[in-house]
Amino acid sequence: MNAPKDLEGRVCLVAGATRGAGRAMAVQLGARGAVVYATGRSTRGRRSEVNRPETIEETAGLVTAAGGTGIAVPIDHLEPAQVRALVERIDRDHGRLDVLVNDVWGGDHLIEFDTKVWEVDLEKGLRMLRLSVDTHAITSHFALPLLVRRPGGLVVEVTDGTEEFNRTYRGNLFFDLAKYAPIRMAFGLAREIEEHGGTAVSLTPGFLRSEEMLDHFGVTEATWRDAVARSPHFAISESPAFIGRAVAALAADPDRARWNGRSLSSGELAAAYGFDDLDGSRPDCFAYFKDVVFGGKDAPADDYR
Repeated sequence: MNAPKDLEGRVCLVAGATRGAGRAMAVQLGARGAVVYATGRSTRGRRSEVNRPETIEETAGLVTAAGGTGIAVPIDHLEPAQVRALVERIDRDHGRLDVLVNDVWGGDHLIEFDTKVWEVDLEKGLRMLRLSVDTHAITSHFALPLLVRRPGGLVVEVTDGTEEFNRTYRGNLFFDLAKYAPIRMAFGLAREIEEHGGTAVSLTPGFLRSEEMLDHFGVTEATWRDAVARSPHFAISESPAFIGRAVAALAADPDRARWNGRSLSSGELAAAYGFDDLDGSRPDCFAYFKDVVFGGKDAPADDYR
């Protein structure tokens, strides 16, 4: 079933759209007719420190193939001049910005789990904070004046874990801060843009089957269930398209202001908007983790799909 073209004429910026959730959000916004600027540091000519093969040009091509207009722009979101130039370009080309998705991260390779703050590599820890906090703040600083020019703008701060889930310590102080910060940023931005008719939320996928995660388990999107024997909780995992559909549903909802300031998950929005994952299921990862993983309930993951 083809997605409705209810985002035609809308202009979106997905900051950090090279792969994973960011790529999927860009594609799903495009599938509903939007113009999508896909930014990141990995291009056909140069890889970022993450050192993976996915590129922003590929993402832009997928956006266009899905029915939108994909525009790839190489940007390091830690560089204010680059972000300013990007927003000025969007303003020149379209005179509007309707959706800002702050998805920049790229710090998984820096995490040292179960390591005390005085034992962790400080350079790695501070780099995580720069990638997760500074990038988002810099991008919002330059993009929001254009976004609030019209009522109805949407800001999505992407993180890993809901506000409730992130009350559980993540095993590395810098990683813990990195993943809680977007939740608080969305809360603050909600207060700042609501007088302009804007909405800001934080959004998390569940157990995401990103390209890197599939590679880690040695499977593909078509064969992902083969990894469940190795990691039973992988049975509740979801494709990146699931959170992509969550963002597209939010962007198309004229009543999205009811979510302003909230910490949301892909599973929660699927229940609210009635969309499914690619396989027709509707995984609720955080209910599964609350009941089964942390609560000790004897129930299969299929009960939460």
